[in-house]
Amino acid sequence: MTEEFELEMSPLSQPITVDGKTVQVDIYRGDKGGWMLEVIDESNSSLVWDDEFETDAAALDEVKRTIEADGIDSLIG
Repeated sequence: MTEEFELEMSPLSQPITVDGKTVQVDIYRGDKGGWMLEVIDESNSSLVWDDEFETDAAALDEVKRTIEADGIDSLIG
């Protein structure tokens, strides 16, 4: 019998809009206990970070740093 894994979404999940382009930032607890970071663009392409984050705030900081350093286009498929 396999155990169902219930996804725990962070209240910090949110859409972020820069230069008229919007991505959905989803932060959720992974099955190993850390926080996963996923960015979904307007065409429903998904980018998931390989590493888990210790806190949901750290995951949100990472996506904001990425947008600041590389631009929102770097997250759009």
